[in-house]
Amino acid sequence: MPGTVTMYSTTWCGYCRRLKGQMDREGIAYTEINIEQDPDSAAFVEKANGGNQTVPTVQVVPADGGAEVVMTNPSLAQVKQALGVA
Repeated sequence: MPGTVTMYSTTWCGYCRRLKGQMDREGIAYTEINIEQDPDSAAFVEKANGGNQTVPTVQVVPADGGAEVVMTNPSLAQVKQALGVA
């Protein structure tokens, strides 16, 4: 799968579980970071979401050197589009 996907999540987030399951079924590799255990990641999520710790926040870096994309509660289609595989 081209590019890298990082999902910022929490253990209790149902939207995070749903998106992880969808990406697993599609074979999209990702790194998951629990913002409750990583203060630096929590700060990144807050900055991306106007001061809120909204999850899932997903960061996609395309393999082709394109611009990084940060999305809040994206659909699977949005993640695939950011990766260039839609």
